Amino acid sequence: MDAETETRIVQWRGYLARRGALSTDDVVELEEHLREHVHKLEAAGLAPDEAFLIGVNRIGRIDDLAREYAREHSERLWKQLVAEDARPGQRGGGLQALMLACLAAVAVKAPALVGVGVDGPGMDFLVRNAAVLVLPFLAAFFLIRRRARVGTVIAVASGFAAIAALLNLYPFVPWGSTALVAAMHGGVALWLVTGLAYANGDARSSSARMDFIRFTGEWFVYVVLLGLGGGVLAALTVGVFAAVGLDPTTFVVEWMLPCGAAGAAVIAAWLVEAKQSVIENIAPVLTRVFTPMFTLLLVAFIVAAALQGSLIEDGRELLIVFDLVLLVVAGLLLYSISARTPSAPPSWFEWVQFVMIVAALAVDILVLAAMVGRIGEFGASANRLASLGVNLVLVANLVGAGWLQLRFIAGRAGFGQLERWQTGFVPVYLGWSAFVIVAFPPLFSFA
Repeated sequence: MDAETETRIVQWRGYLARRGALSTDDVVELEEHLREHVHKLEAAGLAPDEAFLIGVNRIGRIDDLAREYAREHSERLWKQLVAEDARPGQRGGGLQALMLACLAAVAVKAPALVGVGVDGPGMDFLVRNAAVLVLPFLAAFFLIRRRARVGTVIAVASGFAAIAALLNLYPFVPWGSTALVAAMHGGVALWLVTGLAYANGDARSSSARMDFIRFTGEWFVYVVLLGLGGGVLAALTVGVFAAVGLDPTTFVVEWMLPCGAAGAAVIAAWLVEAKQSVIENIAPVLTRVFTPMFTLLLVAFIVAAALQGSLIEDGRELLIVFDLVLLVVAGLLLYSISARTPSAPPSWFEWVQFVMIVAALAVDILVLAAMVGRIGEFGASANRLASLGVNLVLVANLVGAGWLQLRFIAGRAGFGQLERWQTGFVPVYLGWSAFVIVAFPPLFSFA
């Protein structure tokens, strides 16, 4: 750390010590946490003054007095973050993100330049390769930002190359089930490979995995916000040009929306990196709002199914909907864990989470029963077996999470065990996705 950062830490430590609410040992422990945060943030590419301010804001969640210090300096924090690109040493972040976003937009439209249109086989190619065309630029942003080692660059590039080769060399039937299943699981696998770039190759670290999980939630919030803004811009574009007798629909649909979506993936990542302490105050709030709502949804469904006297209907659409519900529940649980202060004691929210897990498992039993019934009646297919596999992975995750959640609430296990259980499942998701991409197409004759 530079001398200026050391001076700030001394001032911060003096502030805590003068208030007399903390013992000397407590102040020392908080200082160690602060130094750890500052070191990690500087390693991630932040300037020393910005790393200090964000670190102070994070420490403020651990202790009330430290939180008061963070509030008193919040105005400086906002100004510091908003002005990030005004400093010579930090100008590259926004510029790099903008350049890579433009390249991602070009990559999405590049197939059209060689005759691959949006009709028929062309659209099939674009859907299958959407993640392949966009995510390499997001990974490149992290590799540049982290000043990644050569070995990390090679590992990330190899992952992208292997998945891209499988998605394009396999003789898929256009719009066949295996092509769509492979494309969806390929997107998941490539996102986790991007996580390797985010963690700068530190794939074995539980804390690095949790940081990427936290980033995923924050990135999703920003993508949604950018998407809403992009939708308004597209609507205004159509309205303005229609007012003068022109129809920009083709431009909006074929150029504006796909290029904007590709660029938003990179811009959202830059926003998370640049404003990470700000969005961390928003995403946990959203988690606390939607967790009780989804819990009520699941409980209401179980009650309705019991009153109706029947299980889930065997329609494929309904099973897909509940697959999405279970994924959302798992995502809420995962992100709430990533955003939680580890040292905080259990609260009412942990009980709500436990009820959500139990309700999700009950619904999953119904879903699995319906899936097995469909497979027995109609036979195995790529879609059905892929859905079954996802559900089994989620069951294993939720069973372990529920058990550890109950032990944590009862004071028989630490929060760290629950956190490590979730981060330990990241390789499971990657392994299942890789298995589907590699094995399912030939097993089902690429149909």
